[in-house]
Formats: sequence, structure tokens, C-alpha cells
Amino acid sequence: MEHNMNLYNDAFEMIKLKIKTIEMRLNDEKRKKIKIGDIICFQNIKTKDKIYAKVINLYNFESFDELYKQFPKTALGYKDDEDANPSDMLEYYSIDQIKKYGVLGIEISLFESNKSRRIHYTKELLKDFAKENLDKDLQKNIEDILK
Repeated sequence: MEHNMNLYNDAFEMIKLKIKTIEMRLNDEKRKKIKIGDIICFQNIKTKDKIYAKVINLYNFESFDELYKQFPKTALGYKDDEDANPSDMLEYYSIDQIKKYGVLGIEISLFESNKSRRIHYTKELLKDFAKENLDKDLQKNIEDILK
């Protein structure tokens, strides 16, 4: 499944440079749909440029305080000379929203090209086809081939 997220220019560029590897969001109903292996299309709010990343892990926390303790600040999008402060997230989400939904750390891996993204989609389609149409032995063979 593909998800769309907007980013401010600084965060977008940090992901593009493969420095920021954890996207932080409120764990609301929209984010609860995200699964490992999904694709996120990040759009730069300023330039409208797009980049694509694969979700490689999901981390659930009750607060941004907890999330910030688990990762290096650069992985969260901070520069080495910046202070990483969980209260920065109050610019985007209220305390009530955080208490209601909790927060999500989305670990991502940037696709190198559109070709690599298309290959990923094709593999996922083949796996889905095998699950729906083939017996267990053939499914396993296809999964082994696609590794």
C-alpha cells in the first residue's frame, strides 16, 4: 500500500540525503493503516518534489519524549549542532492529540530510483498473486526467488 505525507523542506532534504531515517507522526487512524513493507510518498510542501521510501519498521510510543530517547537525533531529522527537543512536536500536534493517539516512529529506507520502486511493487504483486492462486509449496518457491 502507498501512503502520502507532506513534509517541510528541511525534513524532506534530510530524508533525501538519507540522514533522517525516522519519520515521527501522531499514531492516528491514518497512520494505523501503515504496515512494514508499505511505500510512503513524501512531498515537499515548498517545491512539490516527491521521494519514495519503504517502511522497514514501526515503533509505537505513548509520547514523543519516549520516542526521542530511543533514536539518535540525526535519525529524527536534527542536525548535529541542534538540540533535539520533544516539545518541538507541539508545533504540529496538541498534547491532547498525543495523549489520545500516542505517537509513531516510522523507520524508512529511501528508494534509489523509480525503477527500484517499480521492482518492489512487482514483487509484492507476485507474492499476493501466489498467496491467492497457488499451493503452499509454489508460494514458498516464489517467495524464495523474490528474496
